[in-house]
Amino acid sequence: MMSVRSFKELPGFKDGHTAELESIGIKTIGDLAKAVKDDEKVKQLIKTLSGIGPKTMDKWKDALEGSDRSESRSEDDVPKKEQKPKDKTKDKSEKKTEIVEKESEIVESDAYIPKAKPELDGDTADALAKRAMISGRRPEFKRQEWFRYAKLGEKWRRPKGIHSKQKRNLARRPPVVDIGYRGPRDARGLHPSGFEEVLVHTVDGLEGIDPKVQAVRIGGTVGTRKRIQIEDRAEELGIRVLNRMV
Repeated sequence: MMSVRSFKELPGFKDGHTAELESIGIKTIGDLAKAVKDDEKVKQLIKTLSGIGPKTMDKWKDALEGSDRSESRSEDDVPKKEQKPKDKTKDKSEKKTEIVEKESEIVESDAYIPKAKPELDGDTADALAKRAMISGRRPEFKRQEWFRYAKLGEKWRRPKGIHSKQKRNLARRPPVVDIGYRGPRDARGLHPSGFEEVLVHTVDGLEGIDPKVQAVRIGGTVGTRKRIQIEDRAEELGIRVLNRMV
């Protein structure tokens, strides 16, 4: 594990990043090593630093682990005469209370936060349950003669040709896509959770979303910085994001 002593040793660090770090109160390499351990501060760093994304931030975390340890060792390098004597007057009861408090903090930080659920009427909830049952027994549709020619692949294509046995639904032939395999009408187009999906590409796209029945999916072409802005704004509005980054 490498030990970093200055900002310039970090991968992808530029001269302009020094002023950007000082604007959010990070002036030393030790301050940065503490900041990368906090998820909220990591988001703030990605927003503030130009050209820095999650992958580069992960490299910084690996590089800064060694520098964080070196700072903790500096206290051990002080001569024993200069070190303050340890306080041995702590009672066992105080130590136990400290342990209990730390364990409670760990439990609260790792507590499971349930995802938002839609407000569905009885008919829609029944339709979702029926759709799940139908999907479980629906056969796997494969392209005609997918097993014969590897170049065809398994992706479904409707069989063609006047001599096609699969097209005529003859016995011992793979099933063909048919309207009878469809699910209930009330559940069509809904996410498995029951939400109606809405595709967004900007923060303004969240306006007008009904969080009770609608959820958003961030477009694949949206960058990391704008994605974080959309997720933060959606959390303020109580809107569920189906493809959250974190």
